[in-house]
Amino acid sequence: MRTRLVVSLLGLVLVAGGAPAQAAPVGVPGDQPLPGYTVSNPPLKPEVVNGQPTRVLQGVHQHSAYTVEVPANWNGRLAMWAHGYRGTGTVLTVDPPGYGLRTRMLGQGYAWAASSYYSNGYDVRAGVLATHDLAKHFGKLVAKPKQVLIAGVSMGGHVIGRSLEQFPGFYDGALPMCGVLGDHELFDFFLDHQLTAQALSGIRAYPIPEDYLTTVVPRIQEKLGLAGLVPGGPDVVTDRGAQFRAAVVERSGGPRPGATPAFAYWKDFLFGLASPPADEATLAFDPARLATNLGTRYRPSEPVDLNRAVQRVAPRDWRSRLSPALTEIPAIAGRPGVPVLSLHGLGDMFVPFSMEQDYRTDVARHGQSRWLVQRAIRTVEHCEFSPAEAGAAWNDLVKWADRGTKPAGDAVGDRSTVASPAFGCRFTEAAAYTGPGTRRLFSPCP
Repeated sequence: MRTRLVVSLLGLVLVAGGAPAQAAPVGVPGDQPLPGYTVSNPPLKPEVVNGQPTRVLQGVHQHSAYTVEVPANWNGRLAMWAHGYRGTGTVLTVDPPGYGLRTRMLGQGYAWAASSYYSNGYDVRAGVLATHDLAKHFGKLVAKPKQVLIAGVSMGGHVIGRSLEQFPGFYDGALPMCGVLGDHELFDFFLDHQLTAQALSGIRAYPIPEDYLTTVVPRIQEKLGLAGLVPGGPDVVTDRGAQFRAAVVERSGGPRPGATPAFAYWKDFLFGLASPPADEATLAFDPARLATNLGTRYRPSEPVDLNRAVQRVAPRDWRSRLSPALTEIPAIAGRPGVPVLSLHGLGDMFVPFSMEQDYRTDVARHGQSRWLVQRAIRTVEHCEFSPAEAGAAWNDLVKWADRGTKPAGDAVGDRSTVASPAFGCRFTEAAAYTGPGTRRLFSPCP
């Protein structure tokens, strides 16, 4: 369970500021990447739609590489694609819409456009501004579209959630998939994984030391019985290891189908996300400085009272945590104002299912629940959707944006519903269960 009490109180006494929007260095033209970056955007082969090739346009605009594709029978509408986290490298790259959506969009007459953003790292501000700039530039490259939808994955979901609020009325609908719709709460979850494991193992190691992964984590895993734990294997955890697993499940979305194998699948990866403080780095390259557990209440509270035992950590960067501005890692208030249909893997613990619950709560707080539909997919890997699942969501979003027909979704905020053995079956493709991936970590749907 989360709370904003501490943040709200400190918001009354701190001046909430944030970094301004990206300003290009003097002398760097917009058709070139920013210093330190290079572009890799090889020619994209046009698709053939109804016997006619599409028109592909590529270049660099406002320091961001882009690709635009327009079908011969363009319907006057545009789909923007927001990519996910690119890591900390210095090469800017562009993705076409995934999961078969490129072909689907073009076949329906939509043009699509995708930006590399002008920087890498966890830089949502770059994604928000670059995607908006490209959508406006499309009007010069092709023509002003009569409708703009936006879809994307992972960090691209964070880009989408903030874009709808940063530029209200610009986008007409959104499809975030496996998205970071809970904004700062993602980094709180990563922090929680470390602090609860340390509290339950009796091995405190925060701030994270240099030898954390090589020395400390193996000791923690041995204490909790995690070292030999694998999805579908014997349950070798200790009593405290079982409490740790239950606490992680609670923080990632609550009891739900597939949670036990999902924990085993993700536990090592989540330990690997911890790193020593890097205060000299920018926020985009040190997101952990936003993280806090000051207001977090942990469950379950036995055999160890976690709420007493856990180390409490304040953000190292209160200013960015509290800022309403478009920072590199901005808040999402929960005011979409247009149709939003989201997809999320039920067992995803990289961007946990709780992101959907956080966003649902924020949207409801602002009286905008009518604009939100959420769907759970029975997968464990991050962004693991079939073309049929993503395609059905896209088609339903198009109908909603065009005709006002709100599609069906899942009750992601109802604890008993989420815990039901059949939860997630409604929108999970049955045929995909027999294919590759993590779906077999779930029992077959009835």
